[in-house]
Amino acid sequence: MTWTDRISLFSAVDLTAVFLLILAWFLTTYLIENAPTHRPSVAMLMAHFRRDWMRRMAERDVRIFDAQIMNGLRQGTAFFASTTMIAIGGILALIGNTDLLAGVASDLTLNRAPKFVWEVKMMLTLAFVTNAFLKFVWSHRLFGYCAILIASVPNDPNDPSTFSRAMTAGEVNVTAARSYNRGLRSIYFSIGSIAWILGPIPLLIATAVTVSVLWRREFMSNSRRLLIQELASKS
Repeated sequence: MTWTDRISLFSAVDLTAVFLLILAWFLTTYLIENAPTHRPSVAMLMAHFRRDWMRRMAERDVRIFDAQIMNGLRQGTAFFASTTMIAIGGILALIGNTDLLAGVASDLTLNRAPKFVWEVKMMLTLAFVTNAFLKFVWSHRLFGYCAILIASVPNDPNDPSTFSRAMTAGEVNVTAARSYNRGLRSIYFSIGSIAWILGPIPLLIATAVTVSVLWRREFMSNSRRLLIQELASKS
């Protein structure tokens, strides 16, 4: 079977659904990270508080509380990195033995497709999970860099390098959080991509649901309203 024959196993609706899923993934990330200033996302609002945290940290003599927070952030990224590693292993095992998956999918959709089709569908999920793993690993490393920068901030607020070093730590913290959030979004879309097993229409529906969930949490959630109110009270 040539690659042309293999591609022909997927309908135009299948290819369109996959394209829209990937496009939604890219656009969602772009809009969340580059939202207009008059309507910031939760991620952008939290970036402001992360920088403010580093400024406050530079003014403290005892920074045990800051170290505990950094440890918690690193534990969170390590947990998700470990979880995605397990998921990657499970998906690879499933790709190596698609008979069970094909049987379940055939019972649900009454569609008996070649093993290659099921393998490709699982590889789409694998791509999202792998991307999430890489993002979590990088985020974990950046949070480690940030912890080292925090430890290097002088305890003397009058030291000329104190606030400069603290703001550098803040920017590294924001970058780490960005990778962490990208990893979480990849997990969201990986879960949505599983719907392709049932067909292109369920995949389109899952894509719409995933985008709506992410959009609500970033732009319409109660937590965002509280953050906006806090920033407004300072101005």
